[in-house]
Amino acid sequence: MRQIEITANDSDQRLDKFLTKKFREMPKSLMYKYIRKKYIKLNGKKCDISTRLQEGDVLTLYIKDEFFEQTYDEYDFLKAPIRLDIIYEDNNILLLNKKPGLLVHPDETYHFDSLIARVQHYLYDKGEYDPKNENSFAPALVNRIDRNTGGIVIAAKNAETLRIMNQKLKDREIEKLYLCIALGHFKKSEDILVDYLEKNEKQNRVYISKKPGENRKTIKTKYRVLAEKDGLSLVEVDLLTGRTHQIRAHFAFIGHPLLGDGKYGKNEINRKAGFRYQALYSYKLTFRFTSESGILGYLDGKSFTAPEVWFTSLFE
Repeated sequence: MRQIEITANDSDQRLDKFLTKKFREMPKSLMYKYIRKKYIKLNGKKCDISTRLQEGDVLTLYIKDEFFEQTYDEYDFLKAPIRLDIIYEDNNILLLNKKPGLLVHPDETYHFDSLIARVQHYLYDKGEYDPKNENSFAPALVNRIDRNTGGIVIAAKNAETLRIMNQKLKDREIEKLYLCIALGHFKKSEDILVDYLEKNEKQNRVYISKKPGENRKTIKTKYRVLAEKDGLSLVEVDLLTGRTHQIRAHFAFIGHPLLGDGKYGKNEINRKAGFRYQALYSYKLTFRFTSESGILGYLDGKSFTAPEVWFTSLFE
């Protein structure tokens, strides 16, 4: 028999979600059986898979010792370098300036280096994160940016911050502005584009249409032209909807693909420009909270800007 006390980082999640994170080697079918047979109890009583855990709860487990015998001598995130461009840091969050070319999460092609691995390595070395002391939580990223796009990414140091930030992102209480270089000069210096996007998972690309359809989602892209030079436009973009590849595909759809974009752009022009990545950067982030913000209330109204955007020198 073993007992686990639920900490702040474990609270407010379903029992089955917690157990899946805590006991990664345990088959789900066995986990459900343990709960059904009362081999897992919450505060000494029978519990349900959907029961939400609270700080201070005690789980009593009559399960095989082998599930507790996981070793943590080496962590994959320690193989990642600690190269981070930190814009802002406090006890709850990190704001990171991700450079183009870096994955935010590891994928099947390159497992050990990613932004989240670097964050976890950094916090581990600072003594702010140790998997041995956590049942189910690991520092996590709130927002994502494509590998070949740069910009500000939010990392949560604790579970409460992650929950609040995820909700703020969902409720659009975090404003993210982008800079990009688009081909050509726009007829309107500012506008809101409204069209429909359909995602093709196999091709890892999206298609834009003027008409709605069964698998098409509405997209709204607000833009403002900041400068024009040599057939190029420096544009600030506010995503009113956040779909996959939205800026890149939407601008290509209206005849203004991004410079350096190999998927939706014009490769002949990209080669002449010598751009390895698309000229797109999430350069400014502002917290505009309109609802309860808990421990993050102090961030309301604060704005953060990336110190430099690699392609804006073309317009200086």
